[in-house]
Amino acid sequence: MYAPPTTNTTAHPPDLGTLPDDALLDDGITSELLDLKPGTLAVWRCTGRYGLPFVKVGRKVRYRAGDLREWLASRAR
Repeated sequence: MYAPPTTNTTAHPPDLGTLPDDALLDDGITSELLDLKPGTLAVWRCTGRYGLPFVKVGRKVRYRAGDLREWLASRAR
């Protein structure tokens, strides 16, 4: 299973389209991909707002790349 590093050492987040569906992304990378603050993702998780799927791995929160792509496609108008 692919899991990118928790700290992004490049100036840009990875391209969501090139990541495998089962890639687990942390909230830092996910917030960069969605152009949000990590705190916004935390609020969305706690309130269930927007139904963004996430996975709990122990105490850590991860987002599957495939789930993010599907979620973004469902939000298109």
